Amino acid sequence: MSQSPQNPAFVTNNSDIESRFEPSAIEGLSSIRDFIRWTVSRFNEGQVVLGHGYDDPWDEAVALILYALHLPWDVDPRVQDANITLEERLEVVALVKQRVVERKPTAYLTGIGWFAGQPFVSDQRALIPRSPIAELIQKQFEPWIDPQAVDNILDLCTGSGCIGIACAMHFLDAQVDCADISEDALDLAEQNVNMHQLDGQVNVIYSDLFEALDGRTYDIIVSNPPYVDQEDMDALADEYHYEPRLGLEAGDDGLDIVRRMLPELSRHLNPGGIAVIEVGNSWVALEEAYPNVPFTWLEFDHGGHGVFLLTKEQIDLHQADWVL
Repeated sequence: MSQSPQNPAFVTNNSDIESRFEPSAIEGLSSIRDFIRWTVSRFNEGQVVLGHGYDDPWDEAVALILYALHLPWDVDPRVQDANITLEERLEVVALVKQRVVERKPTAYLTGIGWFAGQPFVSDQRALIPRSPIAELIQKQFEPWIDPQAVDNILDLCTGSGCIGIACAMHFLDAQVDCADISEDALDLAEQNVNMHQLDGQVNVIYSDLFEALDGRTYDIIVSNPPYVDQEDMDALADEYHYEPRLGLEAGDDGLDIVRRMLPELSRHLNPGGIAVIEVGNSWVALEEAYPNVPFTWLEFDHGGHGVFLLTKEQIDLHQADWVL
């Protein structure tokens, strides 16, 4: 996941906020544009926490309202000036109320999350797609590896499968394995593989990290594992409590899963291969735990942090460091 913001001071049963969803509060609204503005105001008043695929309240409001009106996300913007029926208004208000009062993330309300420019089925079986790793995939991990030389990719802790599926779309000749310990998440990943018609290129595998992957090697291992430390888990905003804890929490310092990964990376990487792993705010703990390891911390044009890259050669050179 992308590191979540802390929980703001917010009372979900606040009567003032509840009153904004009464029929009398929307009597003067008629067009889609009116309801987008109204929704953004409710988001701001209710202090909803962004970070589940949207970094702008206007964009999230548009997505939510278009879904309520059964309109495609890329509909002509001129439709925003159209008036909507009373029945449609009530549907919009009910959905926005779930987002603001119940704090349910938009991706779970609409059933769709976006990653690397592609839609993915999203529900509470897995985290909502949002990793900054999308930007690396779209650049085919250049300049760290030659895209033409990539034949096999592993998405470890795949969740919804968005990272592995996006890799398959950008490396058309590569075989991709998507592995996870959650059967619920793997069912969702399989659904996304089928939706994108990639069942011949992407394999979904039940595995506790590398346990079921003996003998398999890859040119790229990419992972967005659980990495939220206890302090951040205790401070999570309400929105994040809709997501499975299995995909978030990783012990006192956020490194429980990554510590198990690191010693196994080398035997599953081909010569010249790379490992790209997200650890979010736990990057400080990682550097303190492995002070001799030259982690390359990747930078992003569109926001995000805490993603490191190691080559197989670097991993081999520091094998002694992985045994703490």
